[in-house]
Amino acid sequence: MISAGEIRKRFLEYFEKHGHSVQPSSSLVPQDDPTLLFTNAGMVQFKKIFLGQEKRDYSRAATSQKCLRVGGKHNDLENVGRTARHHTFFEMLGNFSFGDYFKEDAIRFAWNFVTVELGLDKERLYVSIFRDDDEAGELWQKVAGVPVERIFRLGEKDNFWAMGDTGPCGPCSEIYVDQGADMACGPDCGIGKCDCDRFLEIWNLVFMQFNRSADGTMTPLPKPSIDTGMGLERITAICQGKRSNFDTDLFQGLIQAMAKKAGVAYRQHADSDTALRVIADHSRSIAFLLADGMLPSNEGRGYVLRRLIRRAYRFGKLLGFGEPFLCETTAQVVAEMGATFPELVAGRDFMVRVVRQEEERFGETLDKGLRILEDEMAALAAKGERTIGGETAFKLYDTYGFPLDIVNDIAEKQGFAVDEAGFREHMAVQKKKSKEAWAGSGDKGLAGQFAALMGSGLESAFIGYDCLSAVSRIVALLDAEGQPVERLTGGTGFMVTLKTPFYGESGGQMGDTGRVQAPTGAARVVDTLKPAPTLFVHKIEVSGGEILADQEVELFVEEGERVATARNHSSTHLLHAALRRVLGEHVKQAGSLVGPSRLRFDFTHISGLSAEELQQVENEVNRAILADAPITTQVMSYDAAVNEKQAMALFGEKYEADVRVVEMAGESVELCGGTHLESTGQAGSFVILSEAGIAAGVRRIEALTGWDALRHWQAQREEVRNAAALLKAAPNEVSKKIAALQDQAKALSKELQALQAKVMSESGKDLASEAKDIAGMKVLARKVEAPDMNALRNLMDDLRSKISSGIIALAAEIDGKAMLVLAVSKDLHGRFTAPALIKEVSGEIKGGGGGRPDLAQAGGSEPAGIDRALARLEAFLAQ
Repeated sequence: MISAGEIRKRFLEYFEKHGHSVQPSSSLVPQDDPTLLFTNAGMVQFKKIFLGQEKRDYSRAATSQKCLRVGGKHNDLENVGRTARHHTFFEMLGNFSFGDYFKEDAIRFAWNFVTVELGLDKERLYVSIFRDDDEAGELWQKVAGVPVERIFRLGEKDNFWAMGDTGPCGPCSEIYVDQGADMACGPDCGIGKCDCDRFLEIWNLVFMQFNRSADGTMTPLPKPSIDTGMGLERITAICQGKRSNFDTDLFQGLIQAMAKKAGVAYRQHADSDTALRVIADHSRSIAFLLADGMLPSNEGRGYVLRRLIRRAYRFGKLLGFGEPFLCETTAQVVAEMGATFPELVAGRDFMVRVVRQEEERFGETLDKGLRILEDEMAALAAKGERTIGGETAFKLYDTYGFPLDIVNDIAEKQGFAVDEAGFREHMAVQKKKSKEAWAGSGDKGLAGQFAALMGSGLESAFIGYDCLSAVSRIVALLDAEGQPVERLTGGTGFMVTLKTPFYGESGGQMGDTGRVQAPTGAARVVDTLKPAPTLFVHKIEVSGGEILADQEVELFVEEGERVATARNHSSTHLLHAALRRVLGEHVKQAGSLVGPSRLRFDFTHISGLSAEELQQVENEVNRAILADAPITTQVMSYDAAVNEKQAMALFGEKYEADVRVVEMAGESVELCGGTHLESTGQAGSFVILSEAGIAAGVRRIEALTGWDALRHWQAQREEVRNAAALLKAAPNEVSKKIAALQDQAKALSKELQALQAKVMSESGKDLASEAKDIAGMKVLARKVEAPDMNALRNLMDDLRSKISSGIIALAAEIDGKAMLVLAVSKDLHGRFTAPALIKEVSGEIKGGGGGRPDLAQAGGSEPAGIDRALARLEAFLAQ
């Protein structure tokens, strides 16, 4: 039986043999496409090539692309595990032509691969074409020998592809395999008639041949292209004779391991089978997302990862797993797929820790969610209501990971209904917020802003590694809106020169600033942008005269700022190396910002750094600076850099065939296009200003180097001197003096709290006697004086010990806000609960709250409403 790995290997080797450049899969997180949540097709990494915004040194490519479909129109999540074909993570095998071959060769390559290389029976194969694509119909007969009765013409919905409402588009052609009459959905089953699995689509060929304008006009492209996609999971099932993708070797290792752990047999019970398939599918997604630098969080892409972990965890609960188990399946994904995707192996230990931690946290919140649901049902029952609100159902789903069907199941068993319409309303709001959170998280729009320049093929050369000034000709001049102009006489605009010493913002390094001198005027360069690898755009402000298109100008980079930026950039490389030495090899760069005045470095790590670890890291960087190691740069092939030089590449970055290697002798070797010092000693010194978490599993260090670091230490020294003067102590005794004052303050605070407790306790004796009899219950509802919430709660505890059966409500104005504490004795829970009562009255103080059935509290912004709240409580209880 042919394995999935062998199919992948044959596919790439086949197309390489036919002149295609085999490219590695790009990251699941699109680096420069704000329109996508995740990479969902093979063409994503080539999108700029198809749009004419980027050029490569090859015109044919083949990939096995990692894809994730969990959002937008490609949202397969709820079907995963319940069908034979739906997945969140999958591999898309694809071959691409960028203005090279077209329909005839695409058809020939596809047909030969499936019939010769894979040996599929031609008699079981069918094709579909776009209804008007006569050329494709004729080619399938001529090139592949497919009889006309096996060629189906379908409409635009099925067989016409478009990148968007406007832009490149074209007809599609698909290859189907007949899985047998026993798979038919009925007598009318057929291609284009139903979606059953008898006629299974295995390969889609997109013939990109038109450009669609805003008015719908279709203009033939000067260089038609090819984009194809074939799911590895699906073609593996066909080649292995399996009716379900989950029965192939891509999933069975995971499924059987989990089945053994759960003590169940696969293919014996529908519910356990679904759970096993979901866990296997989600484990692959989780592992690859973590390997690509994604971490669980409460918004955007990180929220999707968290949801996948929680969803798989819940299905594990259904199998009886009481302890974390996804950390094991994640490690198994690494073992099974690490040879093909080395990024899995590099991050194995870290991803296992992240998943285990996430499972442990969710286990706690799952229990809390169950208690919340039980409390809500108890509160509703006390009021004689039997419908769980949509807001509550959504909170359980969104915060605690409860799907609606579980809430429905629990509710139904207790005789409750769920407001599903309200749930869907809250879900719609959440989806909108989620979309806003990730939209624009990639390229902020440079490609769009300068699309015309990029599409025209305009290029400029960066010469700033070797010089800080140059003379060059202006080849493009634009106004502030990005429109071409012949002259700029004032204000802001954009300028492109044939060559430039100005570094364009990229790789975390800010763009250079400086000045432009022309025969007719002068301008300041306030920023330098890099919308494409070979296009540098100067943002300028005309300071005198005018700047004209096509004139020769002198360009001068601000030397002081360039050197300061180089100090910070070289130090980020030293910092990265230091973090990996101190914390472990799992540390990866997750982002950076390098400018003349500071550096910011984001990295993956599961917890905050201790003071000792920060000191170690800072010492390591300064040790490397004092070593004054030479810094050299070298351009070489990517393979040589990574394999021979062991250079660190940032995963997810798209590198050219030739890369620039920055080596700091004995300290660091990284791929980097930024500007650097000549030796580490030129950084002067390094000081960490702060370290903090910015997302789950992502930390951020901000630091200073050179003169900025020196000024920081001088300011710190001055601060200590001033503090010493105020404390009347020597500088080396400041901390001892402060500690003594703190001890004194604590002692005084304890004395004050003891006095307050004594006063409140005396007050409690009097208050207990003021309880009223309302509807057969003791009720005490009083406004009191309390300095803080602790005092108010202590008074409540005192009163509860004196009133064994009854309802107590205490309110106070604290720091300008209304605070309310309410207790209900256990014997009254059949009639009332504390959260339900406090919810009933907290509106009077313009606030809200909650708690346990026996004790709840609320806070509000209107202290004037306290008396109304207490009166409302008594009136409500009297009903």
